[in-house]
Amino acid sequence: MRKQIAAANWKMNLTLQQGEALIDELLNTPHNLSDNQQAVFGIPFPYLTAINAKLAGKENVFVSAQNCYSKKSGAYTGEVSAEMLQSIGVPYVILGHSERREYFGESNAMLAEKVNICFEYGLKPIFCCGEALSIREAGSQNSFVETQLKESLFHLTAAQLTGFVIAYEPIWAIGTGKTASSDQAQEMHAHIRSVLAAQYGAEVANSISILYGGSVKAANAKEIFGKPDVDGGLVGGASLIAAEFAAIINSLK
Repeated sequence: MRKQIAAANWKMNLTLQQGEALIDELLNTPHNLSDNQQAVFGIPFPYLTAINAKLAGKENVFVSAQNCYSKKSGAYTGEVSAEMLQSIGVPYVILGHSERREYFGESNAMLAEKVNICFEYGLKPIFCCGEALSIREAGSQNSFVETQLKESLFHLTAAQLTGFVIAYEPIWAIGTGKTASSDQAQEMHAHIRSVLAAQYGAEVANSISILYGGSVKAANAKEIFGKPDVDGGLVGGASLIAAEFAAIINSLK
């Protein structure tokens, strides 16, 4: 059974003290994680070590970086390498979030390099893809997302993609309060899985966790996660509220 994942993306929010308090509150809020379920916390770089220490010994709970650079090392002031993240015990890295693509010009080709460097250092990417409102309105969302996948992931082997994590983000539903309907989410998730199956076979495609990212909250998580090809969520604002995120964790299949 593929992993069901509730992933929090704190983005550029919270001080260290606020983040530690949020984790403490969440750990003390009733939530259950079975063997096939995980909670992953996308933490700002300065707090990764501290929050990772807080989660030490907790089963099925992990930290994630929100990004890493595409090069091993060098004169890239302000960037953080995969090797640095590996050295502090960070298992996951969010790659290609729509905000990184939009504000920092990250291309599919750059993200292919980032995926490669993560594999080199044993980090697990949470690879984001998704379309803007104009693309959705033009009805070309399927081909757009397919191109993102092909240009960033299709150089990988079947072994590398087995158990991979993808997050589908309808960009028009991020931070807007709009949410894709559960049927819209299922339609795109099924399309993503079919694209992967065509390239790598059904067994690999069915091993890949595909998360929905776009205004997930406690009130809609169970319905969205209940769809057969939706394997959890990449959660923004609602992950900053302990009771909300605990309820989202409890909504996993």
